[in-house]
Amino acid sequence: MEKISMIGLDLAKRTIQVHAAGADGTVISRRKVSSGKLLQFLTNIEPCTVAMEACAGSHHWGREIAKLGHQVKLIAPVYVKPFVKRQKNDAADAEAICEAALRPAMRFVAVKSAAKQASATVFKVRDLLVRQKTQIINALRGHLAEFGLVAPSRACRHPDCCRRRSTRRIAGEARSPCLALISTLRSLVDKVRELDQEIARRARRDDVAKRLMTIPGVGPVIATALEALAPPAETFTRGRDFSAWMGLTPRQHSTGGKARLGKTSKMGPISLSDRRAAFPDAI
Repeated sequence: MEKISMIGLDLAKRTIQVHAAGADGTVISRRKVSSGKLLQFLTNIEPCTVAMEACAGSHHWGREIAKLGHQVKLIAPVYVKPFVKRQKNDAADAEAICEAALRPAMRFVAVKSAAKQASATVFKVRDLLVRQKTQIINALRGHLAEFGLVAPSRACRHPDCCRRRSTRRIAGEARSPCLALISTLRSLVDKVRELDQEIARRARRDDVAKRLMTIPGVGPVIATALEALAPPAETFTRGRDFSAWMGLTPRQHSTGGKARLGKTSKMGPISLSDRRAAFPDAI
């Protein structure tokens, strides 16, 4: 049997598709392995390169597979998609991952440590709570408008003020559901405040965050988020590469030697709208 040089894994919760290839890309085997037996399967294979899409669970699998002596490479899904042939399925995705990893100019994602992932959880949870808070505020404003009460968005951000407004001119049967939303909003506001305090405490303890906060316009949220979410500094060749990772680069559609720059792209770790909610102290 030809020696396996590259393995492409299409990760899933229970069943993982495995695509094994030689040094020249020749297909050696295709098979499905349950997630519980993946490490046992890779233990019986000589150390090689294992490629995966950078998705949920990929960093965990990357750490565990690296312990077996394999070289782990994570690829952004947007760079794998052009290599998918014809119909999309698990086997085609695993093959595309393998082919993408064989490209000499391919860009890879660094595997995060468990501590790095843990430090980023607070920002993901805070972002979710902020979006839920916005949804409840919009729902409250819509319900109040049905009874002729136009509430400013700033007023609805304060649960006590919104409670006083909602109990004035709303019919009795609609008052209880609106009060339930207000109670949920109050809980979300408290939870977001607690997370902000945790981020502030972390910023005071972390030396990297302290140095970042010396930059004008950078507060505790941005400083700790960059320290937790950004890849290692050695990943970027120059400062403009980091700006492109943040999503501060305009979308380019140039041809024929004529440069056409459009809107700022969303190539960063999260979308632009989510970034504004997650980083409120940005300029």
